[in-house]
Amino acid sequence: MNLPFKLSSNVAWIILIIAGLFEVVWAIGMKYADGFSRLIPSIYTLVAMFVSFGLLSIAIKTIPIGTAYAVWTGVGVVGSAILGILWFHEPATFFRLICIVFILCGVAGLKIASHF
Repeated sequence: MNLPFKLSSNVAWIILIIAGLFEVVWAIGMKYADGFSRLIPSIYTLVAMFVSFGLLSIAIKTIPIGTAYAVWTGVGVVGSAILGILWFHEPATFFRLICIVFILCGVAGLKIASHF
């Protein structure tokens, strides 16, 4: 998708975060799609994948690919892990929570480092 204009850095970061949130949607959707054996959850999952990848592809026109991909996956990992704990009663051990905090610190660090 060629945009007729260049995105500002802030807009690109917002698009990237939204792309990461759609990654969470499709990751959780895969659980509900049950191996793509359930039609409606599978459709929602595929749409969320398409939107997530599309928004990521727009964001990488402004944000370096290594940074954008790491942030995108970081948002997906943290969001999926938190929703797994809240919705699917996955263990919320101290070690898991500390690892989630480390991922958040890494994502924030990449955002901060993008200014240097």
